Amino acid sequence: MNIDYDPVAPFYDRLAALVFGKSQVNAQKWLLQFIKPESRVLIVGGGSGWILEEIAVEHQQGLHIVYVEKSAKMLALSQQRSCGRNLVEFVHSDISNFKSEQSFDAVFTGFLFDNFPQQLAGEVFNSLSAQLLPGGLWLYADFEQNSNTKTVHKLMLKAMYWLFRVLCKVETSQLPHMNSSFEKGYETLKQRRFYSGFITSRAYRKVLN
Repeated sequence: MNIDYDPVAPFYDRLAALVFGKSQVNAQKWLLQFIKPESRVLIVGGGSGWILEEIAVEHQQGLHIVYVEKSAKMLALSQQRSCGRNLVEFVHSDISNFKSEQSFDAVFTGFLFDNFPQQLAGEVFNSLSAQLLPGGLWLYADFEQNSNTKTVHKLMLKAMYWLFRVLCKVETSQLPHMNSSFEKGYETLKQRRFYSGFITSRAYRKVLN
């Protein structure tokens, strides 16, 4: 992938807050209640790493977190975060090339898949799913477009894709359909919508084989 978030790393969080207020942050924070003590957690595309500090509020210790981020500048910001006494392993990698030797109890993807065209989103999903233990949790937050999506949100989506295509080389202009990926092999534990339904958070459990 050619996506590069280095150019926006210094101001990405402020830009997101300017557009969405606290909705993106709250959508991801809501998912943290599902992380169990002593879990091995994979976080993909966590950006500047603010989520690590929020996790430490809930779990001061006991977690083994593998934090995968492609942007070197985002990763550098993440490494400055306070993570409590949790073990955090920072990995500078394109998620398409990442594969852990150990499986995970939980996978956390906050606004990851909106970066990918449909085929690549499916490939990344399959790779991550293979690394999640049966019975493990997939904590997912992202934009969601459907027949009820407001016109203003559709226009916002087009503007976002234009901006991040120019700044970060994002190679798609529409959201992938991720619901179908979770239909086989996963059950929805709970979901919540934010920003008038434009943002959805879901906690999934991988079905036991």
